[in-house]
Amino acid sequence: MIAVPETIKATRAALSKSYLLPLSFMPLSSDMKCNMRQKMDRHMTGYEAQSASEITPDARDRSRHHGRNLLNMHHLTGRGAIGIVAFALLASMVIGGHIMAGVPTPSPQVKSVAFLGVQFLNDHEDQEPTTDAERARLASIAELFKSKLEASGRYKFVQIPADTKAKIAVGPSIGHCGGCEIDYGKQLGGDLAAWVVVQKVSNLILNINVYMADVGTQKMSFVQSVDIRGNTDDSWTRGMTYLVKNHVLRNPL
Repeated sequence: MIAVPETIKATRAALSKSYLLPLSFMPLSSDMKCNMRQKMDRHMTGYEAQSASEITPDARDRSRHHGRNLLNMHHLTGRGAIGIVAFALLASMVIGGHIMAGVPTPSPQVKSVAFLGVQFLNDHEDQEPTTDAERARLASIAELFKSKLEASGRYKFVQIPADTKAKIAVGPSIGHCGGCEIDYGKQLGGDLAAWVVVQKVSNLILNINVYMADVGTQKMSFVQSVDIRGNTDDSWTRGMTYLVKNHVLRNPL
């Protein structure tokens, strides 16, 4: 084993103690200072590289978060645009301070009707003459026809003077008078001329027929018939009610 001189031991002990002192108080040579600076530079470079590697993911996260914020802002902007468009549409519906939905729609034009009466065709008049009950039913279904049409709010019936009624009663049958129904309609100021014909085949088989002509066009605008079974007040009433409900009022004239 080689003995180490005491001077060298003393030098080593001094140097080891000197590292405990602040750098500014260390009596270092120029070479030692240069080496220490190089070591410190390498240490700092490594630290900076390590710090950079640790910070980069956070920066990427922030970048992605920023991108998501921009995307969310884009979506919000889109929603805002839709809201603006919806508001504009709603505003366009407002006219004079009233929403269009609240403005009542115009009612259909009420047409005036000149009702020329009910005729009765008794196929066996010579064998079974018309009874008072049948005459009463004729008047009853005439009033039923008018009341139901007026109740719909789409029709109104003009008044027919007594002299005109008398003329109709003694004249040719309505519908077979060469267009007299149109003339009566014009004379009475009606938009439509209407009449009803009840045909009695027997006490079991009857039919009710409704005719309506347009006075302006001078053409038939409605013709419909229903068969009834039984010559009673109830059968006549049900027949007329069905005809008006399911045919006349379902076919606007």
